Amino acid sequence: MSDAMGSNQIMRPVVMGILNVTPDSFSDGGRYVDTQDAIRHGRDLFAQGAGIVDVGGESTRPGAQEVSETEELRRILPVVEALAEDGVVSIDTRKERVAKTALRAGATIVNDVSASLGATAAEFGAGWVAMHAQGVPETMQQSPHYADVVEEVYRFLQGCRIQAEKFGVRELYLDPGIGFGKTVDHNLALLRNLTRFLDLGTPILVGVSRKSFLASLTRLQQMAAPIEREEQSLAANIWALTHGASVVRVHEVSPVIEYLRLVEAMKMTEGS
Repeated sequence: MSDAMGSNQIMRPVVMGILNVTPDSFSDGGRYVDTQDAIRHGRDLFAQGAGIVDVGGESTRPGAQEVSETEELRRILPVVEALAEDGVVSIDTRKERVAKTALRAGATIVNDVSASLGATAAEFGAGWVAMHAQGVPETMQQSPHYADVVEEVYRFLQGCRIQAEKFGVRELYLDPGIGFGKTVDHNLALLRNLTRFLDLGTPILVGVSRKSFLASLTRLQQMAAPIEREEQSLAANIWALTHGASVVRVHEVSPVIEYLRLVEAMKMTEGS
């Protein structure tokens, strides 16, 4: 991967595969609570072309309740240890102890919805995904409000970049936090204005996979099960990748990889 503190333009698109080792994640909670099932799925994500597998032991869906550090570590540690032998692993956590333990076990990126673990990432020479969220998962969707969501998120992420430089973070990724304390209109405004965030000069990570606002905009409507939102997720990820995102965080890796391969093949044939 590129030096994330450099130019966003030099980084080739990366697909981050989601691995929820939780009983209550909004899309696939309970599917990979068994350690061996989780390891198999993580290896399958790598085989499909994921450049990063993101392991999470605590759901951050709207309304989710916090779990203890001990429980979170029990869920993620053997999975991180196993998958770190196969590729790049990120740890999806907002707890310092969990992040440090996962980094010692082989993870090399902290995916941080709290944007509070930059010093921890720097201490271990790890990458840091700093995400914007209004509020915490337990309450963030109750009444999100912004005067100007694009500018407020931009300023927050700008502050994260300053922090990363102060701490000496090796690789920084900035995430506008689609669905984290945002309404449908807020999410759409951020996606429409993704190129605004390129001014930060840092790779932008976007996570839209299977989120409910996608269903609310289409024939599926809000009641569709998350797993039924793959077509909408692919469309949103293509939008993100063509409007400045360097990393997309997804449940289904193969469709995005096939899109990227097709684009690359088309570029190679230009002018031939």
